[in-house]
Amino acid sequence: MNLEHTLSQSPTDELDGLAGLSLQLMEMLGAPGAGLVVAAENLFPPIPSEVILPLAGFAASRGEISLVSAVVWTTLGSVVGALLLYLTGRAFGRPRMYAVVERLPLVSISDLRRGEEWFARHGEKSVFLGRMVPLVRSVISVPAGVEAMPVGRFVVLTVLGSALWNSIFVLAGYLLGENWGVIEPYADVLQKLVIVAVVGAVAVFVVRRVRSIRAR
Repeated sequence: MNLEHTLSQSPTDELDGLAGLSLQLMEMLGAPGAGLVVAAENLFPPIPSEVILPLAGFAASRGEISLVSAVVWTTLGSVVGALLLYLTGRAFGRPRMYAVVERLPLVSISDLRRGEEWFARHGEKSVFLGRMVPLVRSVISVPAGVEAMPVGRFVVLTVLGSALWNSIFVLAGYLLGENWGVIEPYADVLQKLVIVAVVGAVAVFVVRRVRSIRAR
């Protein structure tokens, strides 16, 4: 297959370079290569999963990797990256974490504060919902670790949120084929639709659960 030709059709040179790196890793390692890039996206927020995930789906559509392995490995990459940040936050605590972030070139204090605000506002469910929000998906793991959220619960919510988000973008890339690059400009809209759908589904479940309990 000639993924390099497809990447040359991308409208943005910056995305070409990032997609090219991802392509090289997938060609060398297969689906684990996509997982490795997604793990890096958690640690270095400027790397957009909205580019990597559809590319993995496109690779699956060409038979380079399987669709299931693309979802599984990218989700595993999300969890590994998030867990590393969680453990860092838990080990360092808030003051030292701020000192570390000040020395990192690709993460800002404002990013970390945004994650803290999300966690303070939404509690543990922010770990699930935050997987669907750029930048937040990376930094939300830090306050979860600082606040000593139970690691088992953190991993479960991260797996669920990552699997949902990754599946949508990988499947979109799979279905769009060589047009996978059109997804990125609409990622923000898709993100909002997914969050609204998830919150709506949870609300319906809670209402039905309450009614069921009251009916007993």
